[in-house]
Amino acid sequence: MKKSLSHLPEEKQDELRAVTEIITEMIDAEFIILFGSYARGDWVEDKYVGNDGILYEYKSDYDLLIVVKDLAKYRYKGYRDKITGKILRMLHRDIYLSIIMHSVDEVKAAIKRGNYFFCDIKKEGIQLYSSRRFRLPAVKELKPKQRLSNAKRNFTDWFESANEFYWGYESYFNRKSYKIAAFQLHQATENFYHTVVLVFTGYKPKLHDLEILGIQVDRLSPEFKGIFPKNTDEEKRLFKLLKQAYIRARYDMGYTITQEELEYLAERVKLLQAITEKVCEEKIKSLETGL
Repeated sequence: MKKSLSHLPEEKQDELRAVTEIITEMIDAEFIILFGSYARGDWVEDKYVGNDGILYEYKSDYDLLIVVKDLAKYRYKGYRDKITGKILRMLHRDIYLSIIMHSVDEVKAAIKRGNYFFCDIKKEGIQLYSSRRFRLPAVKELKPKQRLSNAKRNFTDWFESANEFYWGYESYFNRKSYKIAAFQLHQATENFYHTVVLVFTGYKPKLHDLEILGIQVDRLSPEFKGIFPKNTDEEKRLFKLLKQAYIRARYDMGYTITQEELEYLAERVKLLQAITEKVCEEKIKSLETGL
């Protein structure tokens, strides 16, 4: 694992040092590792005016893996949001973060069995912090046939699961049980996203947040960009309804969603379904070609 940020502009290095300091003040971390585009050096910062005349901005996130000894201490306490909120408050500027947190045992076991998501982090990532209480094992390269087998299995299992949730949505929608239909549609979306991430990386994020999952999938294939547009207040509102359905549709009596809102969201999820199938089958074919 690398330790130098010298390939990044000084401003980015300063931001990452400040982020690391804030995280270590909040969490008893064993490792903080930068991975993804900023670790590789192919991050993007782009502004452009679309055909609709709207100014769009795209900035790569800082992808951070936080490794802790006792994951249960943090798992259900909203630490991603707490960390992000404190960083934004203290640094007084927009910083885009994508944080995952795992235990030392989980990361070590994943590397030992050749999980290519964590092995790539070990090979390409940049260590921002180490408590020096633990060492990560050497990378085990997964054989191409095993990687192909894993991708096929993950596609079969998770794509089928996503489709079943979508059929559940249709059943509840036809019965006019709109709140339960919204939850089923959320689960279909979540499982389509998990299908893509698993086929491409062999990793399943412990997340139900559709916005964060969508960002992860967008990075794997540009075909997913714009499935849930958020260019207008109305588009943002409708996506928020779907995003909130995981909790509120089940437990909040104040959560409401209309037939028309569900029909719009279901149309977007059907598009997600089609692109998921296409992109994952293409990825599996590329793995077969590489044998």
